[in-house]
Amino acid sequence: MENLDGPILLIGCGKMGDALLRGWLDRGVTASDVTVIETSEQTASAARDRGVATLAAFDKLPNNFAPRVVVFAVKPQVMLDVVPPYRRLVGPNTMFLSIAAGKALAFFETHLGADAAVIRAMPNTPAAIGRGMTVVCANAGASSTDRELAENLMKAAGAVAWVEDEALMDGVTAVSGSGPAYIFHMIECLAAAGVAAGLPADLSAQLARATVEGSAALSHQDGSAPKTLRQNVTSPGGTTAAALAILMDDVDGLQALMTRAVAAAANRSRELAD
Repeated sequence: MENLDGPILLIGCGKMGDALLRGWLDRGVTASDVTVIETSEQTASAARDRGVATLAAFDKLPNNFAPRVVVFAVKPQVMLDVVPPYRRLVGPNTMFLSIAAGKALAFFETHLGADAAVIRAMPNTPAAIGRGMTVVCANAGASSTDRELAENLMKAAGAVAWVEDEALMDGVTAVSGSGPAYIFHMIECLAAAGVAAGLPADLSAQLARATVEGSAALSHQDGSAPKTLRQNVTSPGGTTAAALAILMDDVDGLQALMTRAVAAAANRSRELAD
């Protein structure tokens, strides 16, 4: 992998950490270049099956260990307990990359020191199949080489975009970080609506899932604006137009509901940061 001129230390190898690890190995990172710190023996065993060395805790690291990048892939709720010991690893050739929602760059600067090179990433769960979306921002200590390396590491999970204003990360979290759950719930709702319209439950579930999957794939491959794709499938006075009259209602429609939902998620992201 380009710009990887030293080992990767992965802290936590749960679902997102494992997705990143698999992506790195698929993109040419050798297993010997990665060390995982993981408290769960079952999870650590899965990493060892790929030839990756695992440790149960930070204090098991050799004193002379000097990683090129430390990736924090643990839950935000435990970051305060996890991060402080890693201050020992801060150096001119070490970059810290966090994928924890709600933990701001200032949090890591407080616990690692103002000189630490820190990059904050917000991926989402489709990373598990290499179709994730990650938005990244960096502190002043991160060099252009650090930024390129972070982008290459996160591209193992899907597409990557940068923001320079960290305040935008709350909106990013609300739209793409939490967004897959909204889509999964839409599948649930569409399937339930089909049952209410008289369809057998298994058929309605199949139709809902395939419709959402196919529509997303069409949007990706076609490249047209969603508005254009919507208009293309909507005949004046037809069945789709009748449904959209409900979904596009100014007060009770999907846009109003989605705006409130994203605002709630963004507000919660700000609360977590505080």
